[in-house]
Amino acid sequence: MQALLLTSLFVAALLVSLAIKYWLATRQMRHVATHRDAVPAAFAATIPLAAHQKAADYTLAKGRFGLLSTAFGAAVLLGWTLLGGLDALNGAVLEAIQPRWGDMGYQLALLAAFALVGGLLDAPFEVYSTFRIEQRFGFNRMTWKLYLVDALKGLLVGVLIGLPIAALILWIMGATGSLWWLWAWAAWMGFNLLILVLYPTVIAPLFNKFEPLADESLKARVQALMARCGFTAKGLFVMDGSRRSAHANAYFTGFGAAKRVVFFDTLLSKLTPSEVEAVLAHELGHFKHKHVLKRIVAMFGISLAGFALLGWLASQAWFYQGLGVQPNIGAPNDALALLLFLLVAPVFGFFVSPLLANLSRKHEFQADAYACQQASGADLSTALLKLHEDNAATLTPDPVYVKFYYSHPPASERLAAMKFQTA
Repeated sequence: MQALLLTSLFVAALLVSLAIKYWLATRQMRHVATHRDAVPAAFAATIPLAAHQKAADYTLAKGRFGLLSTAFGAAVLLGWTLLGGLDALNGAVLEAIQPRWGDMGYQLALLAAFALVGGLLDAPFEVYSTFRIEQRFGFNRMTWKLYLVDALKGLLVGVLIGLPIAALILWIMGATGSLWWLWAWAAWMGFNLLILVLYPTVIAPLFNKFEPLADESLKARVQALMARCGFTAKGLFVMDGSRRSAHANAYFTGFGAAKRVVFFDTLLSKLTPSEVEAVLAHELGHFKHKHVLKRIVAMFGISLAGFALLGWLASQAWFYQGLGVQPNIGAPNDALALLLFLLVAPVFGFFVSPLLANLSRKHEFQADAYACQQASGADLSTALLKLHEDNAATLTPDPVYVKFYYSHPPASERLAAMKFQTA
C-alpha cells in the first residue's frame, strides 16, 4: 500500500512539474517572440535593434532545446525508476562485482556505473548545446580537442574526489547505526568546506589558466575598493575564459583566507576600468550582506534535512519498491538508497524553487545597492547593459517565468532600482 502511494505521488509530482515547466517555457518564448521587433523604450538609446533581436533568437533557441531536454530528462528518470533501469543495473553490477570485490566494491561500482551511463545519456545534449546553439550565436570557442580533454579531466577529478567521499559516506551508513545520517551529514559538510578551500588552487587550475592581474592601474583601483569595503583576498587573477566561451563574468572563489578575485579575460576586454570596479563592488556587496555565509548555512540546513529524510527512507522497503527497485537481500542497499533519493528529490524540490529564486533576486538588489554606494551606479548600469548585450540576455522576459526561475532580476528592474539609488 505504501509503495503504491509513493508511486502515485512520484508520478503526480513528475507530471505536474512537467506541465508547469512546459507552461512557463511556452509563456517565455511567446513573450520574447512578441517583443522581438522593438527594443524596449528604456533601452532604445543604448541597445541596437540587431542586438535585441539576437538576444530574442538566442532565448528562443535555448527555450526550444530546453523543451526537448526536459522531456528527455523525464523519460530517463522514468526509465531509471518505474521502468526498471536502476533495478536492472543493480542486478548486473551485484552479480558481477559483489562476489569478487565485496559489499563496498559492489556499491562503489554501482555508483560509478550509474554516473557513467548518466553521463553518456547527457553527452549528446551537452554537445549540441555547445557546438550548435552556442556556436550559432558566436559564443562557443571550445574545440573538440579541448572538449574531450575537459571531459577526461572531469572524469579524473570525479574518480579522485568523488569515489573517496562516496566510500566514506557508504561506510558511515553501514557502520554507525541508526543515526548514520547525522555522521554522514557532518562528513559531507566537511567535504564541501574542504572543496571551497581546495578549488581555487588545486581543481580550477586543471581546467583554466589563472594569471595575476597585470594592469597596475586597474589593480590599484580594485585594491582601493576592497580596502574601502574592508575585504581582503589572496590575489587578483585573470582567467582565460575566452578559450571556451565569449560569455563574460567575474567571481570570488575560495573560503576564509583563501578567497581570490577572478576576472574572465572576456570581461576585462569589454568593460572600462570603472565598470569593472562597479561589477566587483556588486560582488563585494554579497559579502557585505553575508549572502555567501547565509547560503552556506542554508545549504547546511537543507542537507541536514535531506540526510535525515534519507535516513528514514533507506530502511523502508516500500521506498525502493515504490520507485521500481527491489531491495537487495544478501547485500547492503545503501548505494541504492542514495541513487533513488538523488533521482527523486529534485522532482519534489522543484516546487520550492520559486522561493529560492525570489530570495536570490532580493540578494542581487541588495548587492546592487551596495555597489552604488561604494562605486558608480552609472558605471554599474552601463556594465550591466554591456554584459546583457554581449551575453545575448533577453530584455523582455515573461514576468511569470522570471518569478519562477530567475536568480537575478531582469535588467529593467535592476536599472530602475539603481536609478533610484543614485537619484
